Amino acid sequence: MSYSPPPAVHIAGLVVRAPGAAKSATPILGPIDLIVDQGEHLVVVGPSGCGKTTLLRAIAGLAEDPEGQICLAGEVVTQAGRIVVRPEQRHLGYLFQGGALWPHMTAAKTLDFTLAAGGMAKAERPARVAELLELVDLVGFGLRKPAELSGGEAQRLALARALCQRPKVLLLDEPLGPLDAPRRAALLASIHELQLSQDLTILHVTHDPAEAAEFATRTLTIEAGRLAGDERHRAPWRQAASTTEVSP
Repeated sequence: MSYSPPPAVHIAGLVVRAPGAAKSATPILGPIDLIVDQGEHLVVVGPSGCGKTTLLRAIAGLAEDPEGQICLAGEVVTQAGRIVVRPEQRHLGYLFQGGALWPHMTAAKTLDFTLAAGGMAKAERPARVAELLELVDLVGFGLRKPAELSGGEAQRLALARALCQRPKVLLLDEPLGPLDAPRRAALLASIHELQLSQDLTILHVTHDPAEAAEFATRTLTIEAGRLAGDERHRAPWRQAASTTEVSP
């Protein structure tokens, strides 16, 4: 008998309203029902203010009083307005819009601080910091602060921070920012390589539907807080890799 893993993300009846809004207020997101299979690279598009970032924040456990249910890998993490699993325990990576790096910390200190916050022992952190810097091609940049990095280097550092806790789901909010075309292409290629090597599922918010067309498995369109389109491009990368392995 074949085994089908649970979806990476399973959302049922998700509704998010503005902080402090009455239950009768129009939601800024929802109701949303969504299943994201393991190995997906799901691109989320839509106009500004439509609820794209709110969707990521709800999955991460950062939205206020979300209604409905959110499951990650079969585990209920949000249920009817109650945070069942705290954000730091959800095995997620989150690359925030603009990177949101700490300007006073070097690259190495940024990663060390994040690992410490996640509970890693001090003796284990230097090796993991070195591993992460190598993973995003920032070897030799450990003593540089964000102001001393190029735009692409800063985004790769933000990506390394998102990978600190070895997440299974990676949330990307406008990850390419103001990067020029060559740097956009290079960072996207790096993200895809990481998806395959780290066995990641990716939810990728962008204003440009063509941004990740080469790698996206699906494109989800949100308008006025509701799903307006769901287009499948290819099988999730995990399924595609499995098919390739067993083919004669």
